Amino acid sequence: MEVALLLVVLLLGVVSGHPSCYSNDGDSSLKVFHISSPCSPFRPKTPLSWAETVLQMQADDHTRLAYLSSLVAGRSFVPIGSGRKLIQSPTYIVRAKIGTPPQTLLMALDTSADIAMVPCAGCLGCTSAPFAFAKSTTFKPIDCAAAQCKQVQNTNCLGTTCLMNMTYGASSIAANLGQDNITLATDSVAGYSFGCIQKAVGGSLPAQGVLGLGRGPLSLISQSKTLYKSIFSYCLPSFKSPNFSGTLRLGPNGQPKNIKYTPLLANPRRPSLYYVKLIGIKVGPKLVNIPPTAFALNPSNGAGTIIDSGNYTTKFIHLNSTS
Repeated sequence: MEVALLLVVLLLGVVSGHPSCYSNDGDSSLKVFHISSPCSPFRPKTPLSWAETVLQMQADDHTRLAYLSSLVAGRSFVPIGSGRKLIQSPTYIVRAKIGTPPQTLLMALDTSADIAMVPCAGCLGCTSAPFAFAKSTTFKPIDCAAAQCKQVQNTNCLGTTCLMNMTYGASSIAANLGQDNITLATDSVAGYSFGCIQKAVGGSLPAQGVLGLGRGPLSLISQSKTLYKSIFSYCLPSFKSPNFSGTLRLGPNGQPKNIKYTPLLANPRRPSLYYVKLIGIKVGPKLVNIPPTAFALNPSNGAGTIIDSGNYTTKFIHLNSTS
C-alpha cells in the first residue's frame, strides 16, 4: 500500500486549540504535523473514515508523482561518443537499446538520414554483431499495406512483408521494414519503425547501424514527436575522446539557454534535410572570394547548404539537382 508522505510544517500559528499543537515559548524547534492531523489547517472539514483517509492519501501520492514527473517530462540526455575511438568508424555514436529484452547497439547519429537502419541477424555483408530480432518479444515486421511502407522510397513486397532498398554513402542496403521498442537514456519509444538490414554492399554503413535524425516521417524526431515535440540539440565530442563526452538533448526541457543560433531552413525539393543560410567563409580574418549565391537555397532544384552530422568532416554541402 502506498503511504502518503506529505507533511505540513506549522510555525507557531496553529489552528487547533489543543495544547500539543502549540510550540513552547522560547522553543526554536518546529512542530511537524501530518496533513490530516487535528493540528493541520488542511485537514478535511468533514471527518473521513479510516478507509477514506487511506484512499485520499493514495490519490495525493499519484497527484504528487504526476507533478514531479512533469518537471522532467519531454527531456532525455543521451551521451554521444567518438565512433573513431570506440568502433573504428568516422561517426558520432549513441547507445540505443532495441527490443524486449533490450539489446544494446552503438548507432551513428545522422541528421541527413530519415530512418534508422539496423543490421539484423542473418545479414549478408554486415560487419558487426547484429540485432537478434527473433529474440525480441516485441519485434514485428511491417505489412506492405501499412502507412509506414508507403513513407519509404523504393519499397516492394515479399508476401506481406515490406522491403526497402536504399543507398547510404557508397553502400547499397536491402532491408525489411520492422518495428520494435527503442530506448535512449531512460525514455522508450514503443513501436519504433526502422530498416532491419538483410544485405549490405560497400563500406559506408556504420557497423551497428544509423539513427536517423532527419525531418522525414520515419526519423527519430518524427516518430517521437509526442514525447519530444520535435525538439533536439547536440554537442559533439572531440574525435580524440575515448568516452561518451558529448550529449544529444531530446525534448524542450533542458535545452541550452542564451545561445547564438541561426534558423534551420526547409527546401521543398529535399524536405528531410536541414538547410542553413550560409553567406560566406573566412580563413582567419580574410573572407574567401565566393559569392553568397554559391551557397544559396534554391527551392526549384533542391540546391543549398545543409547541416550533416554523419561523420567527422565539417561539410558545407552545396547540393544541386543532380546531387
